[in-house]
Amino acid sequence: MFSDLDRPPLDARFLRGRLVRPGSLWTQIDVLAETPSTNAVVAAAAAEGAAEGLVVAAELQSSGRGRLGRTWTTPARSALLMSVLLRPTAVTAARWPWLGLLVPLAVAAAVRQVGEIPALVKWPNDVLVEDRKLAGILLERVEGPAAVVGIGLNVTLREAEKPHPAATSLALEKAATTDRATVLSAVLRELATRYLTWVEADGDPATILPEYRELSATLGRAVRVELPDGTFLEGTARDLADDGRLIVDTADGPRPLAAGDVTHLRAS
Repeated sequence: MFSDLDRPPLDARFLRGRLVRPGSLWTQIDVLAETPSTNAVVAAAAAEGAAEGLVVAAELQSSGRGRLGRTWTTPARSALLMSVLLRPTAVTAARWPWLGLLVPLAVAAAVRQVGEIPALVKWPNDVLVEDRKLAGILLERVEGPAAVVGIGLNVTLREAEKPHPAATSLALEKAATTDRATVLSAVLRELATRYLTWVEADGDPATILPEYRELSATLGRAVRVELPDGTFLEGTARDLADDGRLIVDTADGPRPLAAGDVTHLRAS
């Protein structure tokens, strides 16, 4: 089924040996040959009482999902596709939205570290290289309460395989590594470090904001935002509010946005 020698399979036992150890956030790592959705697998495990720190990766997703109901499809073993189970029950509920900003920040930091490329975060949850999309995050709150965090990161996607002209991959960006085990390990380590610090601080945005501002591709940019009701607004993305909303300065004044599809506008 998987014969591309440039895309070796993930070794679950190797990953467990590297990441699952006493005191680690990560408690179990499974690798599936194929699944409709890793988020669905982890959500089902959460409903059955799975412990925080479960990680499920897949070599192929047949029904992967992104934000706003979009599909996420990639050739087998060309991407890092995984979902993790987090249970930040000690964090005040009003601060949970910051988790959706923390995760892409961790992914960007990991890519910068091991891939040595200038990855940035696009509000609310994409990872870019310049304005090319490298990774997307889908966070879903489930009963428990718990959060299922899905990560899709293009690793060896080729030019002819791009689902959209604005897509990119570590290989296309000439990253220092395209070894998925290395990238997965880096992502989980960066995520664990930021997540545990955030939880210990009761979700205080101050644990996220300075780095987010530094690595943001959106703040300071002219943007066009499609709102959930189908309307649009334009302005300059100025900052994040205390609850993680994006503050856009428009002709009618500042607008804090909890959700929306952001397009970065080029200077005229």
